[in-house]
Amino acid sequence: MTPAQFRILALDLGKKRIGLAISDPLGITAQGLPNLVRANKRTDFAALEQIIRERQVGLILMGNPINMRGDEGRQSGWVREFAQALEKRTGLPVKLWDERLTSVEANRVLRSSGISIEKRAAAVDRLSAVILLQSYLDSL
Repeated sequence: MTPAQFRILALDLGKKRIGLAISDPLGITAQGLPNLVRANKRTDFAALEQIIRERQVGLILMGNPINMRGDEGRQSGWVREFAQALEKRTGLPVKLWDERLTSVEANRVLRSSGISIEKRAAAVDRLSAVILLQSYLDSL
């Protein structure tokens, strides 16, 4: 299955929110979706499954928080566990993608745009997911 046959859903997993982005049908560009405010795993998975059905998602891309040395830490293990559970629940492949510097880049873009600190906090998760997905699409 090629990206042109399905959409890719990118997740920037956080403790409070999940930043979301979706590819266009041709797999060329990434668009941000509203953040998912975390409740519990069951509720989070149900909300993600609804998005997957509505948007005809065929691949889930998750940011893997590798540290700057290239090692996986505790946070990366937590993301990997979530990814495995999501893959099992949805039956879709979940690919982990190096997210180093996506939040840094998102914050830099938002700071330079003049968005207030309050609005920036909510926007950074979505923009991080967009940057993550766009870097994956560009690599294909």
